Order: sequence, then C-alpha cells, then structure tokens
Amino acid sequence: MGQTSSGTNRRRFFQYAAALGVGGQTLLRSGDLSAAISDARESIGAPWPEMRYRTLGRTGFEASRLIFGCGASLMRTNKDMLLNTALEAGINVFDVGTTHYYDMAERNMKGFLKAHRDEVFLITKANPGFADSDLMVQPGDPVSVDMAKRAAAAWLELLDLSLSELGTESVDAYYQMAANNLDMVGSEEMYGAFERAKAAGKVKYYGLSTHQIAEDVLNRAIETGFFDLAMIAITPGGWYDWEGKNMLEGSPPMAELRPLFDRAREAGIGLIGMKAVRYFSGGFFGTSNKKAFDGHYPEALLNAGLSAFQRSYAYVLENGLDCVNADIQNYDQLRENHIAAATSDQFFRNTA
Repeated sequence: MGQTSSGTNRRRFFQYAAALGVGGQTLLRSGDLSAAISDARESIGAPWPEMRYRTLGRTGFEASRLIFGCGASLMRTNKDMLLNTALEAGINVFDVGTTHYYDMAERNMKGFLKAHRDEVFLITKANPGFADSDLMVQPGDPVSVDMAKRAAAAWLELLDLSLSELGTESVDAYYQMAANNLDMVGSEEMYGAFERAKAAGKVKYYGLSTHQIAEDVLNRAIETGFFDLAMIAITPGGWYDWEGKNMLEGSPPMAELRPLFDRAREAGIGLIGMKAVRYFSGGFFGTSNKKAFDGHYPEALLNAGLSAFQRSYAYVLENGLDCVNADIQNYDQLRENHIAAATSDQFFRNTA
C-alpha cells in the first residue's frame, strides 16, 4: 500500500515532535539555543534505518526486532508521543505487565491502545504470587496440584485486571512472569488456565519471562510443548542474574548457548531477550565496565561507532534470538535502540 497524504502528515508530525524533544533536551543540558536548534535539525534530517522483522515462533507474527518495554517507562505517566513515534518507526510489539508490579503502566497505555490496538502485538504478564504471596514460589519449591490450581485461578484474575487496565478485550500474549520454578512452568493447571482464556477470546499465545535459572526454565518450556514465547535475561557474556544484579556466576558466554536457543526455536518458541544491557547499570555498588562484553564482538561491531548499549543489543539479536525487549524511557533511548536493532545484521555478515 502507498503512503497516504494523511499518513505523510502524521509521520512528519511525529518527526518534528521528536526533534523538538531532542532540541529541548540539548537546551536544558547546555543552555545553548543554537546547539538545541542544530540538534533538532540534525534529528529531522537524519532518517532512521528501516526496522527489520522476524517471524515470532509459531505465532507467525512478523515482529519488529526491537520490542518496546513499556512497564518501567509508563509506571508514572503516559507517554503517547513516545509510543506513537516508536510505532511510526516500525516497532509493532509492545510489552507491559500487571499493575501489581508496574503500578500505572497498563492504564497509561490505554489511550495509545484505543487508537492503535489493531496495529500492534500486545504482551502483558503476571506472576500468581502478585495476587497471593503464598503462591510466590522459588526455584526448587514443591508445587502441589492444589497450589497449582490456586495459582492458575489467580493468574487468570490478574489477566482480567490487566484487560480492564489496558481498556481492551484481549492481549496477543500473556506470560508467566518471573518464572523460576520448574513445576510451575510445566504445570498442566497453568496451561489449562491459558487454554480457557484463549477459548474466551482473551489471549492468543502463551509465554513466560525468566531471569532466574533461565537455562533450566527454557529447557523445561521446550519439553512441555506448551509455550509460544519465552523472554530470557541474556547478555553477550551469558545469563544475567536478577537476584545479584550481575552476570550469573559460572554462566557460559552467549555464543555457547546457541544450541539451546536453536532447539527452542525449532520447538516453535519465539525467543525474546531482556536485560541485555542491565549489567551496564551496575550492581548494588556502582557502575559496571561498559567494555565488559567487547571480547565477544567481531571487529566490524567494535569499529561501528556504536554505544556499549547498542553493541550488546546487536550481538544478542545476531546470536540466536528473534527480538530484544528494551526499557525505553525517552526519545534518545528509542532512537539509539532502534538503530541497533535495525542494523545489527550488518556487523555479522562475515563471521559465520
């Protein structure tokens, strides 16, 4: 389909609005009006690269390789302009989560979704333990059939709450959030709850997110055959440990995990990376070394003039994952992450 006049005007509107944001940030930082105008003009004059897409497992959906992580970004306020700019730039997957964890994020998406629900793949997620602390299991905890049934019921109640907060009748995917217990991942009661929600038209696809014992969780997900999507905490250097806010001790580098990722994708699971740059935010005691993963990168990536964040996103996208989820707080982060996802293949063409 050709670009309509109204579509052109809409795109131009968001380009200029985004440029205004860039110029305004420069003005606030420097107090230099001429520098602010220069940055705004540069933003308009430099077109973004075309977003790339990947079929997301057996969902069949052609997903943008960058997923907009809305949870932390929208906890306090709506950011419709930022969401619209992302959509205009080709991002078509938006990920959020229950109000029990992300405060107002789902409610703050409502206006954007009212205008664009049919244009986006919408993901939300919840852990049954958010509704009932007795259901907050840890790795290795035994899960009885009765407990699994209660967890399934609580998880469905949280889905209904999410639909209400989002102002929509359905989401495309619903995750077991922070999945860290193999019994719960493999629970037929949880899968049965998903099937009931699917039959009711509330959701299409079943997924999980995990940043604890992620390798074991992903293997269990493959074994069950239940899951359509899995979002995993992974960096170029290997598994990210959410508990320690650091790299998981003893983790193999990501390149050595490629056979696991290939098996998951062969099983029909769409793989999404998260926490790919969280290590750079440091642990509890300071900022981490932003060159920590450079030893894993090909020369083309090292010499590309990209930031440490962009290099990490580009690497995980080209080493076994379909998409990467990024927490995007502002226009600068959106543009930076978009460039990484849209161009990542350019730096790995001669590395096979």
